[in-house]
Amino acid sequence: MPRTDWWRTAAIYQVYVRSFADGNGDGTGDLAGVRARLPYLAELGVDALWFTPWYLSPLADGGYDVADYRTVDPAFGTLAEAERLLAEARDLGLRTIVDIVPNHVSDQHPWFKAALAAGPGSPEQELFHFRPPSAEPPNDWVSEFGGVPWSRTDSGQWYLHLFSPEQPDLNWAHPTVRQEHEDVLRFWFERGAAGVRIDSAALLAKADGLPDMPGGDAEDGRHPFHDRPELHGVYRSWRRLAEEYGAVLIGEIWLPDPERFARYLRPDELHTAFNFDFLARPWDPAELRASIDLTLAAHAPVGAPATWVLANHDVTRTVTRYGRAEDTGFAFERKRFGVPADLALGTRRARAAALLTLALPGSVYLYQGEELGLPEAEIPPELVQDPMHARSGGVDPGRDGCRVPLPWRAAGDGPSWLPRPAGWQRYAAERQAADPDSMLALYRTALRSRRTFQDAGPLRWLRTDAPHALSFARELPDGGDSVLCVVNLGAADMALPAHSELLLASGPLTPGGALPQDTAVWLRG
Repeated sequence: MPRTDWWRTAAIYQVYVRSFADGNGDGTGDLAGVRARLPYLAELGVDALWFTPWYLSPLADGGYDVADYRTVDPAFGTLAEAERLLAEARDLGLRTIVDIVPNHVSDQHPWFKAALAAGPGSPEQELFHFRPPSAEPPNDWVSEFGGVPWSRTDSGQWYLHLFSPEQPDLNWAHPTVRQEHEDVLRFWFERGAAGVRIDSAALLAKADGLPDMPGGDAEDGRHPFHDRPELHGVYRSWRRLAEEYGAVLIGEIWLPDPERFARYLRPDELHTAFNFDFLARPWDPAELRASIDLTLAAHAPVGAPATWVLANHDVTRTVTRYGRAEDTGFAFERKRFGVPADLALGTRRARAAALLTLALPGSVYLYQGEELGLPEAEIPPELVQDPMHARSGGVDPGRDGCRVPLPWRAAGDGPSWLPRPAGWQRYAAERQAADPDSMLALYRTALRSRRTFQDAGPLRWLRTDAPHALSFARELPDGGDSVLCVVNLGAADMALPAHSELLLASGPLTPGGALPQDTAVWLRG
């Protein structure tokens, strides 16, 4: 009988449709391309697929500006094709998670176009945050993309958009907005979606009157649009709906306070949420251990599983980040063009990080292309499409570098909506599938092996004489052996702890059997 709590230990693969696989040769990834690659994803060994938005969209922000939640953008395919994709994935043992973008819609959404046509004081405008004409913006908020989050209509009215001007924020105090999103959830659950990932899940609710920012860091519930207490009622309602279908709710929640983060994971709210703290940490044993401990401690009181992720469609790719000489962590405000990276070093560390992440208790997310060891692509400024680049005045390179279409064929893959770097074919999945030492081979082996211990017990840190090592054990379900994960982040080789079997290594051991720098192993204890 299939597990109903599969999400607690699942390996979930993120598909950024526009850049995954092109089925018709027009340079844009599509559902036909995904369907053709479903056997590849099944062979990889993941349990579920999370799709970033495939809805009708002008693509002002990579599809997160949704014009219609109940149809598929023609660039990607059709609704019927999406339904076939869900069914075909399910036949291969792959569950499907779709993206929901509740904070805002596209300015081409019928609701917003009706609000502009109806004018001030109309019921249509009550679904958004409009304010009368004035010389200055209505408050002092700052957009998530930087700059002022207010734009004017042709009549001089202001409207709120926490992201780009093409993404007007919805008024979540209005019952029609709440009902519409519950209807959208039902729409996709009835078509076989196993769950939803909720974009910007902590931003929906706004304080009455849209007041200016308070003093201090406002992380105590006083923030006017971040982590508002009324959000929890929304997600309790969604949880009741999801339970009708056996579906899961996964939140994108950036919160520095672990206690406030955990409130979203109480048993009657979201099932899981992304762990961005781990993703943002540098390649440093103390930092990574602190993040692991913090994450597990935050989730324990509410009985929710931790989640682990190294990269996504917004973040500098792991190989590049870990190959930098100084700043191997991640923060949006530090992104710049031309930061050098040692890709050989970054690849070695990324391989070790893969084993570390996959050995941790909970669920894990794999962003497309990480299994190929792709580095961040540097897009020429004149070809950057991400609005974060423009709104930063050209300082921030944006997120396009991690969104370049995947390389599939060693001979090349034809046109692409973002330029593939020279030499990109050396990362091609076709080539790596034939190489037992490739990153793809490592991920395939690790994901298969992980299934034998994904239900193992809690993490127990092991004492080690190596100050720059991470070493932990998890007891196997049979109550006998344990699986051990050891990562050497120091400069000196280190001896392996006592074990009965070497299960997997991210790279070769020394001739004497020691663990080299930036290498990880799984052992049977």
